[in-house]
Amino acid sequence: MEPVVSKGIRYVAPNDDGRRGYIEAWNVGTNKKLWEVTIFTNGIDPNLEEDVQWVFIKALNIQDGRLMVTSERGKTYQVDLNTKAIPQPNSLSSPLGAIRDLPDAVKKALTNGSTGKEYDLSFRINPSYLEGDFNGDGRMDVAVLVKERSTGKLGIAIVHSTTGKVTILGAGIGIGNGAMILNGWIPGRFTPRHAPPAQ
Repeated sequence: MEPVVSKGIRYVAPNDDGRRGYIEAWNVGTNKKLWEVTIFTNGIDPNLEEDVQWVFIKALNIQDGRLMVTSERGKTYQVDLNTKAIPQPNSLSSPLGAIRDLPDAVKKALTNGSTGKEYDLSFRINPSYLEGDFNGDGRMDVAVLVKERSTGKLGIAIVHSTTGKVTILGAGIGIGNGAMILNGWIPGRFTPRHAPPAQ
């Protein structure tokens, strides 16, 4: 990721520690490190593969005397370059808290193996996951919003309770008429395909 330079200072995100995102400031003329500040930390669940839980910084830019830092999860943090203060960004839910809310079997299915390497869980909605019988087997499956890492495209991951298999809808995978699978994804109101009609 490219550093940014402003008023003789180069701001760099080393991205060498998956447990935290941090910025270094270097004097361009002397190439001397001036300071370092941690932007965010990543809570790690010891029961899951660690590397798929890492979050790095993906973009830096300067706006109105502030360093704007964007994480891979899409959150933007503002660093006051005079005070080094970092106001917390607005968010609908805490990623770590949302991960903890997921059933254990769902966490493992979504963060281990190839699924965890290709997709990130997205926490743009609350609640962070929804339940429904998506394959008509009489068991409650779980649907979670995900984002494809390579493209940033959003989609839905469905974890089937009987098999633990993950089905990805969208997020870079064409699904045709999505209404055939889901009637709606609205926080607090979700109608699975096999639900009886509302009375």
